[in-house]
Amino acid sequence: MNPVPSNPTLSASAASGAVGSTASAAPTFSPLYQQIKALITRSLQSGEWRPGELIPSEVELAGRFKVSQGTVRKAIDELAAENLVMRRQGKGTFVSTHHEARAHFRFLRLVPDEGVPHYPESKFIEVKRVRAPADVARLIDLKSGDAVIFIKRVQSFDGLPTVLEELWLPGLIFKGLTAERLVEYKGPMYGLFETEFGTRMIRASEQIRAVCADPGAAQLLNIASGTPLLASERVSFTYGDKPVELRRGLYLTAHHHYQNELS
Repeated sequence: MNPVPSNPTLSASAASGAVGSTASAAPTFSPLYQQIKALITRSLQSGEWRPGELIPSEVELAGRFKVSQGTVRKAIDELAAENLVMRRQGKGTFVSTHHEARAHFRFLRLVPDEGVPHYPESKFIEVKRVRAPADVARLIDLKSGDAVIFIKRVQSFDGLPTVLEELWLPGLIFKGLTAERLVEYKGPMYGLFETEFGTRMIRASEQIRAVCADPGAAQLLNIASGTPLLASERVSFTYGDKPVELRRGLYLTAHHHYQNELS
């Protein structure tokens, strides 16, 4: 990789484009550490350093990019804050992975009223390849009618059905994903996506509202029709701010609550 110049204004547009930003007619400028952050992100996106792997030290990266170690540190600080990398005291900085225990609850915010959070058991109701409805296609940046993988499942905590989810995944990216593979895989679903399909979810946007259970949801969750539920619609994104999953969930909150940390 070519070194970046010491003048932060010279390569700002190129660095911005490296992570999928839309070019504009007017020049844009970014601090040098953000240019370094963009270049590191490009290496993550290209697979130069894979999830779970150790990335080069700050000193090595500073030499590679011909910048100060402090500039690299500031870039990595932001990447760590965005959960793209993880620092381990005395060991270095690693590419974050959904196989880490702490990552299992990054997007699942349903917490038991009593006890400690734990991962639910899944029962898959449907897994099939279908044509994307217009609303689904719009949310994950596909054309209406493009192939998507549709997944419907019930998640249970301690044997009690608690979450009913419907997922849509781009068919081209997740070609080969089957019900059999999902059932036999014992880790978190995002870990499977990361390991076998090369797609890592790095952020998500979510909308939440209160609804009442319709007869179909009530039957699958073993509750009375009309029971209050928490409904979420979440779009998850990979590198370059590319949407790669739409997930719609219904949460039963009789023994759980939705927890979010605000800062």
